[in-house]
This record gives sequence, structure tokens and C-alpha cells, in this order.
Amino acid sequence: MTEAPRSIRTLVARFDPSVLDVRPGRTTRIRLVVGDEDWDAVVADRSAKLVPPDGRPDAVLSAAADTWERLAADYRGGMGAYQLGRLSVRRNLHLGVGFLAATSGSTEPGRLRFRAVPTPRARISIMEAGTGAPVIALHGLGGTKASFLPTVAQLADSFRVIAVDLPGFGDSDKPIGARYDARFFADSVIDLIDELELDQVHLIGNSLGGRVALEIALRRPNRIRRLVLLAPSLAWRRERPWTPLLRLARPELGLVQLAPRGLVTAIVHRLIPGADEGWAAAGVDEFLRAYLTPAGRAAFYAAARQIYLEEPHGENGFWPRLQKLEPEALFVWGRRDVLVPIAFARHVTDAVPSAHHLELNCGHVPQIERPRETHAAIKKFLAELPVEVSDRSRP
Repeated sequence: MTEAPRSIRTLVARFDPSVLDVRPGRTTRIRLVVGDEDWDAVVADRSAKLVPPDGRPDAVLSAAADTWERLAADYRGGMGAYQLGRLSVRRNLHLGVGFLAATSGSTEPGRLRFRAVPTPRARISIMEAGTGAPVIALHGLGGTKASFLPTVAQLADSFRVIAVDLPGFGDSDKPIGARYDARFFADSVIDLIDELELDQVHLIGNSLGGRVALEIALRRPNRIRRLVLLAPSLAWRRERPWTPLLRLARPELGLVQLAPRGLVTAIVHRLIPGADEGWAAAGVDEFLRAYLTPAGRAAFYAAARQIYLEEPHGENGFWPRLQKLEPEALFVWGRRDVLVPIAFARHVTDAVPSAHHLELNCGHVPQIERPRETHAAIKKFLAELPVEVSDRSRP
């Protein structure tokens, strides 16, 4: 048996268990592909070791030999190599990127780390980096905290950025029978803020995460400094023909896998263009690893059902409540967003005339699709500087 390449031996030797949490008693296998050579880093009992590849790994990191050499020589290079496409992370971004962070050798304050925080409702998994004013980032339906990797990378020089797996998603607990509505998620995030002993925070939310951020701001305005809503999920204003049927349907049906794994995977890949490459591929992996578990499916169905059923009007309807929003808010809209059309901007303006708006030439996930423009606007807004209402590139 040949000896493992020096680059990955160097990385594994400096593994820091405080940066990547692995539950006690669990063994995690991360495959490291160095050119045409494979090795497994086995993480257990707060330590890591290199062994020959065996079985199905939990995560796969692939790069050319020279990229691994650069990572071993410069601890700051891991995320850069990943963002430039020189290093691929598949199956589990939490473990893959967490392994890069845990083997970086960095001891700086605010270094990237992954951990779980026990709260009264659920054990919540977070990814955090940076120092300064705290910023909580909340992902969309079917997503995970990994969708905010670019945000963490871009904002950590000015803020303490904490990307969260909402209960039911990613590596957080998935309680069976939870409502998985905006109020449940908001209460869960408030629990987390309390456990982290944070007085006030900025909130960033994408899609479902945007709706959750708005709920927190409506219920606990004194805890929120500023809001950034990236294509937020908002209550439907038109007629919802499936409402009677969905009121009867039980999300617990998700506990049963109604379609074979291969079929679900094929459907997701057909729905998402470029799903075999880059961020899209990683996002598909993140969705499938939760959805293909019974509790993950139940949470997904429950959350989707609650989005559809939310009442738009009436005394407790979403749009009348939105008029009471107190914290300053920036809404970022995608001109090519088919899930939350940009026409919603007009309704938001009617409800919250003081809100700020930014239009980008993108779809539903601005922080991934247009990271430079999105993060520049976020930095300006959180620093209380003027934000341009539109970028200059048109569809």
C-alpha cells in the first residue's frame, strides 16, 4: 500500500475538532480525491485519520494534486479553491467545507467553524465566521445553511455571520409533528439568538428564510437591527385553488417514500438547469440528503403546505401585518424569479413605503446567482449607506 500524498497528510494532522462537530459515537468518512488517487479521512472521537477508501463516503472532496498542495501550504486557500471551482465538494457540504475549515490550521478569532447549538425546540446546526455585529442568515425551502457560503465569505471581514439550518432541514433536528410554519421557525430562531446570548442582530433571509425573518421582525422588533430579504416568500394574493385539498392533506405522509430514490433524483436534476455542476450540483446534494429521509420529507411537505395556506388578508393576514414592520428593510428582487415574481415589489411598497428595494438580473437565489452585486448592497445597507435600486445589466 502506497503512502498517502503529503498534502492530505498535512491537512489531517492539523484537524481541529472544535471547528467541525461530529456527534459523539458517530464515525464520518470523507473521501479525498487527489488527482486519480483516493483516500478516506475518518473522523471519530474528536480525531481524524487517513485510511484507504472503503464503502460509500459521507462527503467527497476532489481536486488536482497541485490544488491540494496549495491548500496544505496556505490555510486560507480552501474556500477560495472551492469558490473558483478548483475543488469540488459533493454529497454533504456541511462535512466537506467543515473538513476544510477544521484542517486549515487557522487559530484566528472569527475563523470559519461548524457547530450545533441545543435550544428548547431543536438542536440547530450553524456555520459561522467573522467578528463584529452579528448577522443571522436563513435559507430557503429545501435549502441549507450552505446556500450562504458566499455570504459568509464576503461579510465575515465586517460582521459575525451565522448561517443557520432551520429545524427540519440540513443538519438540524427534524421534529415530527412540528407545524413548520413561519411562527414555528421564528420561535426557533429566537431560541437560537437567546442561546447565543445575542441582544440584537441583523437578519438576512432567502425565500422561506425571508418570510421567517419578517415574522421575527414583526414579533420581536426590539431584537432586530436591519433586515435583508432576498426574494422572500410572501403570502399569495391570488386565489389558491388547492387550499381545500391541502387543508385535509397531512404532511406526515412524507414519512413514507412514495417514489423511488432514483426517480426523485432524476426529477430534481431535470427541474434545475446545470444541476450537475458547481453550486447547482451542491444545492441538489443538500436538498436530496434531507428530502430522502422520512423526517426531512415530512418537514419539507409541512413547510411547503404552510407557505401555500398562509392567509394574505383579514385581521391576522400577512399583508395587513406587514404594514406594521418596524426595522429598516432591504428587499432584493430577481427579474427572472419565477417563484416570487418581481411584481410583488409593488405590493411591498404599498404596505411598507419606507422599504428599500434592489432589482437584479437573476432568479430566486441572488446570493448565489449574483454574489458580487448582492453582497455589495448588503454591506452598504447594513452600514446604513445608500443602495442603488437596480443593477445596470438587463435580461
